[in-house]
Amino acid sequence: MSAPLTLPWLVADIGGTNARFGLVNEPGGRPEAIAVLPGADYSGLPGAVAAYLDEHGGGVRPGAACLAVAGPVKGDRYKLTNAGWSGSVLDLGLPEVELLNDFEALALSLPYLEGDDLVSLGGPPPGDGVKAVLGPGTGLGVAGLVPTPTGWMPVPGEGGHVAVPVVDEREVEVVRVLRADGVPHVVAEHLLSGPGLSRLHRALSLVHGVEAPRLKAADIVTRTGDPLCVEAIEVFCGLLGSFAANVALTLGARGGVYIGGGVLPRIVDMVEKSDFRARFSATPTLDGYLTAIATTLIVAPQPALVGAALWLTQRSRHRALNV
Repeated sequence: MSAPLTLPWLVADIGGTNARFGLVNEPGGRPEAIAVLPGADYSGLPGAVAAYLDEHGGGVRPGAACLAVAGPVKGDRYKLTNAGWSGSVLDLGLPEVELLNDFEALALSLPYLEGDDLVSLGGPPPGDGVKAVLGPGTGLGVAGLVPTPTGWMPVPGEGGHVAVPVVDEREVEVVRVLRADGVPHVVAEHLLSGPGLSRLHRALSLVHGVEAPRLKAADIVTRTGDPLCVEAIEVFCGLLGSFAANVALTLGARGGVYIGGGVLPRIVDMVEKSDFRARFSATPTLDGYLTAIATTLIVAPQPALVGAALWLTQRSRHRALNV
């Protein structure tokens, strides 16, 4: 039999803007000593890990770690899609390191989120079948979660880089404007992300021929009295509904579609009143398929850290059982 992973464990959610860290002190435990470090303050992942352990972790040396990064991973190698960090987790000098895509870790948390962690965006309660999670933040992440005889298995992907799912003439015009502005191939992430919301706001101003300041997503979501900002959010939510439907159909996610990321929890009321659910359910060729699937917004703090902790718990138990 193999020995279980040595405690404590380091867990991390490394995004394009912030690096989130926590420590797990027992199998099945929730992350503690959580801290959020701005990625721009560090030249790379090793520096951020060292700073967290020194400044927030009491100088402990973790026996194992699970790092969830916003980008594709292969073996011990990582490369952030929307930031400059890349390298090997072997450079961290930790005894054992598991490397996941950030939405892979977020997917692992789904069966354990409940109550105030979630806000329903329509449909029945989530089921036990295949689940999907997607979310606009610095980029647009996508992953699946599949039930197996030995537990849940995450399925990472790069679905944010598929073509943007335009439906109506206004959205077609937005894409046309972006192409004319130097974006020849408009993918979903170009519009369905924090930077994408800014890009969408700018494109709508050009479509309507009106002058508008260049605003960041954080500014757009607070300007509820600005018609162009409100329209940008409405178009954003509609596009996201169509995108979520595409993900649900592709994965057969009858266990529910969950929306994560850092953008929508700031505007829950606007999302609930938007066309998100109507666009999600619109499947003329498969009547009733999507209406029977739950759509749920994740508002829990740091859920990817929970997923990373659960991954280490699962790995440790499997090792102890020599599975």
